[in-house]
Amino acid sequence: MNEEILLTKEGYDNLVKEYEYQITERRKEVAEKLKEARSFGDLSENAEYDAAKDLQVEVEEYITKLEYQIRNAKVVETGDTENINLGNTVTIEDLATKDIFTYTIVGITDADPLNDKISNASPLGSVLIGKKIGDTVEVELPMGIASYKVLKIQ
Repeated sequence: MNEEILLTKEGYDNLVKEYEYQITERRKEVAEKLKEARSFGDLSENAEYDAAKDLQVEVEEYITKLEYQIRNAKVVETGDTENINLGNTVTIEDLATKDIFTYTIVGITDADPLNDKISNASPLGSVLIGKKIGDTVEVELPMGIASYKVLKIQ
């Protein structure tokens, strides 16, 4: 069964750009590596050829994955700042520690926690979806349950 992959417009555009790069540039690079490896002679004992074939398989699998994601993508319109949704930047407060965090809610293909982009499918992202300013949420984390209050939606 095909599952819908929710993306922002920016996330979808990045996915298409990556796909185009893989099918135009990356495939050419791999073909060149294969051609060069073949020139070394006997393919049965040619480590360069084996490595290039392995790389070709990896690239083709990645292209197939990108095709699946593009085919099943649903672009979510952003701009609503009343309810949290994909594309919103949300400021929350940890009710136990009073620490303040700001995250952008993105689709799974754009998640980058080190840059404060969390997926709508992550434990925190999934409980924030649909919430409003002032709402509190509880999320189960490895170290226990944490409670957060929504302070701001952009």
